[in-house]
Amino acid sequence: QFREMEVFTQFSSDLDEETKEQLAYGNGLMELLKQPLGHPMSLAEQVVTLVAATSRLFIPIPKEQIKETQLGLLDYFHSNYPEIMKRIDNDKDLTDELKESIVAGAKKYLEQN
Repeated sequence: QFREMEVFTQFSSDLDEETKEQLAYGNGLMELLKQPLGHPMSLAEQVVTLVAATSRLFIPIPKEQIKETQLGLLDYFHSNYPEIMKRIDNDKDLTDELKESIVAGAKKYLEQN
């Protein structure tokens, strides 16, 4: 859907706010899903990234800063929330409580940066 919307909007100069936000969300997801060759993300890193992304926390971040922000967020979680990272890797169960903890930690990081 994102790709179709992106192509369609190339021909339109007047986009409503909802469409602009949807495009920003899609662009952000596309950037976040890119992984450097030979450096795959751990399960915990993938979960933190996707929970933050699906909570729409990356929307206000310019596309060219998303990767840097993602790496900073993951460093922040490794340093400040190692128990969350271990819990994700060990339990492999994403509870609502764990999801809320990830969103709260991500918001805290983004407010500081």
